[in-house]
Amino acid sequence: MRIILYIGRRLLFIVPQLLGIVLVSFLLVKSIPGDPAVLMLGPTATPDAIASLHRKLGLDHSLPVQFWIYLKNLAHGDLGTSWQTTRPVLEDLIQRFPATLELVSLGLLLAVLIGVPLGLASAFNERGWLAGIANFYGLGAGSLPDFWLALVLIFIFYTTLQWVPAPLGRIDLTIVPPPPVTGVLTVDALLAGDWQAFRSAAGHLVLPALTLGLINAGPILKMTQSSMEKMLQSDFSRYEVLCGMPRRLVVRHALRNALPSVVTIISVLYGFLIGGAVLVEIVFSWGGAGQYAVQGVLNSDFYPVLGFVLFSAIFSLFVYLVVDLIYFAIDPRISH
Repeated sequence: MRIILYIGRRLLFIVPQLLGIVLVSFLLVKSIPGDPAVLMLGPTATPDAIASLHRKLGLDHSLPVQFWIYLKNLAHGDLGTSWQTTRPVLEDLIQRFPATLELVSLGLLLAVLIGVPLGLASAFNERGWLAGIANFYGLGAGSLPDFWLALVLIFIFYTTLQWVPAPLGRIDLTIVPPPPVTGVLTVDALLAGDWQAFRSAAGHLVLPALTLGLINAGPILKMTQSSMEKMLQSDFSRYEVLCGMPRRLVVRHALRNALPSVVTIISVLYGFLIGGAVLVEIVFSWGGAGQYAVQGVLNSDFYPVLGFVLFSAIFSLFVYLVVDLIYFAIDPRISH
């Protein structure tokens, strides 16, 4: 019952948060220069044709009226239609969002596998050589642009060594993709028992996931290191040492108290990477939701941008709800 009440209190804030996000996004998107009617009809369009399309798209109304119309359509599950793909935005995002989630999830998993062990190891021995490497790596990873690292990895592992497939999409052009079930090619290939498609999809995942993992391991490393150092130097850890408790128990208790900070930075990175992986998607022609939204911005196709923001917001809020439950599991006192 305490967990249900705890979740209920968190869910109360989701609707106003989404409304605020949609409002701000709508105003920002509408401030982007460019007339979609002109782009749709071409440079030879007459003023009468442009005005007619404005009326058809509802662009002849004021901003508050346009926003109200968008909210009414949104309540019926209509996110609008992209004039670039001529398809409903909801269908486009359902098709493309799993590609972004696949890339971001694997990249973040690699970041955790790199950052957390390095952070723990450097916290145990602050003056050791491993701590020096961790400090250098943490600073370097935070200063490198992800698209630059992606290009370097492509040059080394594809152009020079030929160890990975060409950075063009999610699967080789000569291989038929597996039947879509989850939208994640590696999972769909496993479900279909298509090992050739699985090897191809996994090979295409290596470099983009490695790029995101190497870049985002830095913040996780620094947070893990600083949190563990603080916990190991705290009064309760010193008291446990003085009492003669085994070192593994001291470390275990310190790690338990440091976990909320580590979980927080991981959750923030997860939500950030949904939109932050856009440049990596473009470099590798990934075809995910982020690349779809960027094309919408460049072509004044507003509905894909708003749909992507809404999808990302819902996903981020879901991640934060899961993080709240993890906090509750680590320390049930926070529910009071």
